[in-house]
Amino acid sequence: MTRPNPTPPDITPYPGAPATRDSALSGQALDRAPALFPAALLRTDQQALAAARQVATFAAENAARRDRERLLPWAELERFTASGLGSIAIPHEYGGPQLSFVTIAEVFRIISVADPALGQIPQNQFGLLNLLQHCATESQKQRLFRTVLDGWRIGNAGPERGSKNTLELKARLTVEGDGFRLSGQKFYSTGALFAHWVAVKALNQDGRQVLAMVRRGTPGLRIVDDWSGFGQRTTASGTVLLDQVRVEAEDVIDSAQLGEQPTTQGAFSQLIQAAIDAGIARGALQDSIAFVRERSRPWIEAKVERASDDPYVIADIGKLTIELHAAEALLTRAGRALDQINAQTVDADAAARASILVAEAKVLTTEIALQASEKLFELAGSRATLAEFNLDRHWRNARTHTLHDPVRWKAHAVGAYYLNGAKPARHSWI
Repeated sequence: MTRPNPTPPDITPYPGAPATRDSALSGQALDRAPALFPAALLRTDQQALAAARQVATFAAENAARRDRERLLPWAELERFTASGLGSIAIPHEYGGPQLSFVTIAEVFRIISVADPALGQIPQNQFGLLNLLQHCATESQKQRLFRTVLDGWRIGNAGPERGSKNTLELKARLTVEGDGFRLSGQKFYSTGALFAHWVAVKALNQDGRQVLAMVRRGTPGLRIVDDWSGFGQRTTASGTVLLDQVRVEAEDVIDSAQLGEQPTTQGAFSQLIQAAIDAGIARGALQDSIAFVRERSRPWIEAKVERASDDPYVIADIGKLTIELHAAEALLTRAGRALDQINAQTVDADAAARASILVAEAKVLTTEIALQASEKLFELAGSRATLAEFNLDRHWRNARTHTLHDPVRWKAHAVGAYYLNGAKPARHSWI
């Protein structure tokens, strides 16, 4: 298959940003297209977990600096892709390893301990690969899955500003000859800046939702790095502008059918979100322990030589560890449930059970991510607030990432399910 056009779309950095990124950290300038390295093919869960640990080790080296200076993780993402991790969800029949949901969640958790921004960037790719399994034609699956196996990345042109909710679409796909033209404006477009395919939800001439796969470099596509969130700073989750972008008929997927059948697509998407939050929590707890051991001073009334011997600090670290282990256990349980459910025909009852089990995990991963990242400062002391350590990134990342969907509605869905037998709605947020 022909490679994407190497000419990048019009990319505009956020206000005040430098024109290029530090090559030592970023791998390439902001105005260059993503590289296409030969991607490895990971065949086993063990291989994927080992690759994730290697990527995480590399990503951790300059994670604090990237956050502080908003340096995009180009080199880290290229290493993720070249490792083969981007294709571990592709089914066997299309040449992929089709690794377990437990392993996929663990891969995202491991990487997010080191850098949750790097963890978030490919999350939409995995959600979209899952969507393609349910909605794409056989020829579309063959072609699109092949590109990902070859090292292509898929980014998301996200929800739209000024809409009533995340499901309302204003982007439009109109017929032109044997193809289409696509126009609209998107925001929260995580992964788009780094992608070879930009996936755009729009309404066609019949008012039906479709998913248009736009190649990087297509005239009329503009990606603006205007993400100014105080957390997840280096995800480039900004704006995608589409001005009469040409889309071939073969690149339009009938995504509306996703809501017409029971699937685990929403549960899978939320499983990855929960894994990222679990990673943030563990990263914050690890830094808390390290700081207390190495830098904190004991409180005078504790009458101990080391802060790590303070009985109240010890108890709080114990409580946080227990809650983190509980969240991680529910994350693993949810992944196993998805593996079992997807091994059979997914009916409405199975889809609902999958969503509820993932929701239970999501409630706990949200709570521990916020608690561990905030408690860090109480336990480590005032010295931990110094800018040189940039430990506030843990809380900023937790607070930002957990806002993707309100966790209060997760608890409501769980209660409604067990109390009244009510099934959750079918969408990507449950």
